[in-house]
Amino acid sequence: MKKLEDLILTYKDFPKKGIDFKDVLEILQHPDIFQDLILKMSSNQILKNAEAIISIDARGFIFGSAVALESSKPMIVARKPGKLPGHLLSRNYDLEYGKNSLSIQSKALKKFHTFVIVDDLLATGGTVDCVSKLLQEQRKEISGLLTVVELIGLKGRSKFNFPVKSIISI
Repeated sequence: MKKLEDLILTYKDFPKKGIDFKDVLEILQHPDIFQDLILKMSSNQILKNAEAIISIDARGFIFGSAVALESSKPMIVARKPGKLPGHLLSRNYDLEYGKNSLSIQSKALKKFHTFVIVDDLLATGGTVDCVSKLLQEQRKEISGLLTVVELIGLKGRSKFNFPVKSIISI
């Protein structure tokens, strides 16, 4: 049986030269490993202290929806531009390889006060920082961040004043 760490693939120079892209999608081809991963993420105290999950476009949706199902927590999505209808809360952010923006439907946030952010990977922390600022602007609390992988050399967690739990640190 392959180990979780063996399923994190690296693609050199993607999406641009100088970036080593870490891809977690191979995990989905191993249901037993994927299930163990979701059980680990779903049992974390960070999640227990949250009313709802916010997952980040797009790979974060895969892990966030599975964690939401396992933990019986509602899930809200943070999406890239042009993907959500209704009144949106939006914010721009910098990536290690460009710029982007994320939006959350304002109606989706109204029922909840405390959130856990779920994503596939923590690198420089730009996308998570964007979501956390959107939440903080709405006077919402963040119980923490759950990720599958953290690239510790990029020190993304240093941007946050909330707990970070990554299943794999490389």
